[in-house]
Amino acid sequence: MGQILVASRNKKKLAELRRVVEQAGIEGLDVVGLDEVPPFEEAPEIGATFEENALAKARDAYAATGLPCVADDSGLEVDALNGMPGVLSARWSGRHGDDMANTELLLNQLGDVPEERRGGAFVSACALVTADSEVVVRGEWRGRIISEPVGDNGFGYDPVFVPDEESASGRSSAQLSPTEKDALSHRGRALAQLIPALQELAAN
Repeated sequence: MGQILVASRNKKKLAELRRVVEQAGIEGLDVVGLDEVPPFEEAPEIGATFEENALAKARDAYAATGLPCVADDSGLEVDALNGMPGVLSARWSGRHGDDMANTELLLNQLGDVPEERRGGAFVSACALVTADSEVVVRGEWRGRIISEPVGDNGFGYDPVFVPDEESASGRSSAQLSPTEKDALSHRGRALAQLIPALQELAAN
């Protein structure tokens, strides 16, 4: 069985790619994460776009391990903030990965913005780097930012994001089941575009 590396230690991202592979009926690919390969020096995320960051991460991991590699860079683009926090989503509050502080700062910045102007999108760029190709895809998930966090599933800004598909129910991304989220999410949409390349990898 061939291995494919996901350049992440985020167990939820790993699980998501595993589900995509499984649902596509792809056999012969073992999805592993950074914790399962020898450590290497990871370059900082300094790209101006999600695509640049995803490709840099995938190239680094491929060069260090020799394994075909998928890397994702994702975040939230808020219309009223001119597309910010964007690539800075994970460190918006100044502390990388502090979901609560990041969300709190975002809500404070949107405090005076009326509901009809609170639109935004989760964006995910996924890069797949193999011995003979590089593929970069992008998925977007539109919705609106609500004023209070709701729900315990998901991570990041999920509790304050109500997808367009749930506008009638008002359910946040953090209230969706993993299967529901996979079918709609930015990362699910991006990963789905990689299925042909993953099938080719599995066949070789």
